[in-house]
Amino acid sequence: MNETTAPVEAVRRNEGYDDLRDLLARFEEMGELETVEGADWNLEIGAVSETVAGRNPGRAPALLFDNIKGYPKGFRILSGAANAYRRLAFVLGFPEPENETDVVRAMRARMSKGFEPIPPVEVKTGPVMENVMRDDEVDLLKFPAPFVHELDGGRYIGTDDAVIMRDPDTGWINAATYRVMVHDKNTAAIWMSPGKHGRLISEKYFAQGKPCPVLIVCGQDPIMFLAAHQEITAGVDELAYAGGQRGRAIEVIPSELHGLPVPARAEIVLEGEIVPDETRLEGPFGEFMGYYASEATELPVVRIKRVYWRTDPILTLAIPSRPPENFTFARATVKSALIWNEVEKAGLPGVQGVWCHEAGAGRLFNVISIKQMYPGHASQAGMLACNCHAGNYAGRWVVVVDEDIDPTNMFDVIWAMSTRCDPPEDIQYVRRAWSTPLDPMLFAPPWHNNRAIVDACRPWGNKDRFPTVAEASPELKRRVAEKWPHLYT
Repeated sequence: MNETTAPVEAVRRNEGYDDLRDLLARFEEMGELETVEGADWNLEIGAVSETVAGRNPGRAPALLFDNIKGYPKGFRILSGAANAYRRLAFVLGFPEPENETDVVRAMRARMSKGFEPIPPVEVKTGPVMENVMRDDEVDLLKFPAPFVHELDGGRYIGTDDAVIMRDPDTGWINAATYRVMVHDKNTAAIWMSPGKHGRLISEKYFAQGKPCPVLIVCGQDPIMFLAAHQEITAGVDELAYAGGQRGRAIEVIPSELHGLPVPARAEIVLEGEIVPDETRLEGPFGEFMGYYASEATELPVVRIKRVYWRTDPILTLAIPSRPPENFTFARATVKSALIWNEVEKAGLPGVQGVWCHEAGAGRLFNVISIKQMYPGHASQAGMLACNCHAGNYAGRWVVVVDEDIDPTNMFDVIWAMSTRCDPPEDIQYVRRAWSTPLDPMLFAPPWHNNRAIVDACRPWGNKDRFPTVAEASPELKRRVAEKWPHLYT
């Protein structure tokens, strides 16, 4: 994952599709979409999505569920939209990749070469306004919100979603992914981890004795989901960030009640208010670390007063579960690039690659490869990767490796840990770091955790004396592959 091998066209933007439906047609042309007929919203869709994603991480097809039990044909669910390297590259407008690392390189190149958000542009109307339910007409059960896992506390309409709020003090628009459970036809609940922007914004309204206005985008272009579930700096509009990744502005329509920006080409958007003085039980829900780590809790009710939706709507679905999950590859790719970008901005030289492993749910086991240049370089790399904004939330392990180690290859990483790391000397600990109630190792507030930084590089003082790796040279490998190509396909 050497930065110098990044594709020369890595910063090219994608002008190749207009919305989710256009994108699905492209996925079908690529052979990357499978349609599943007749599945039950009750557990079957969740189980199929989970198991198919787990069979071939980074390469599994997107799944489009239709003729869902109890619902009209055309009321569909899409699972794992961009959770494979070819589809993710297309969504982000990158050249056709040969493998996963090509996508990280391209994302890294884009973020390091003057990436700028593009603010959304307001339009009068769009496809999402084809149908509108108002007030007493609202019926969330009109849509096939799935019961995802067997031990969940209810049906979840919001998983691959974007929850949009406006900061009451600054006017900043925040869009983030939080789980949304359906209570009944017109009420829901949003679970937000402590310290997350949406929770901080809602608490500002509550402190003023006011309900918090909210939009919940439940069917969307995957580039919106990529923006909404990353650790993007406070004050940055995720709609503008998504526009920057697309290379053109996201079109939005002011919502009827609160003037919040409704993505004009979204599939399903709910508008309402989080009411501070009325609560109902939310959860439990199987979460991204692969556990039911938080109990059902009383949360403020979200009263839904408007539903905007396209004819034959598509609900987008993420399945948090035991890894690999149906969204962690896409998250890991973007997060790896963000960490790489942030540590270099902090002054770290010699970075060769970063990868947030899916086995660590895309954030718990992160590897950074460096070309060592001075004493303490590996320690600096580990501390920065652990504590930068993109790498800090709910982390557990950061492993620093030499430039000859592919950070995406777990065999390489474990080999380096096994042969270049002296545990008492080469593991440092960071205590009381930012975490979440979803961490299975935490049982009560405060929600902070401890984490390890592993130096799995050749010891700096003995780097030149370290034993030579027993491996065929790159030139010899190339020569035999050319001579017997059928052995390497």
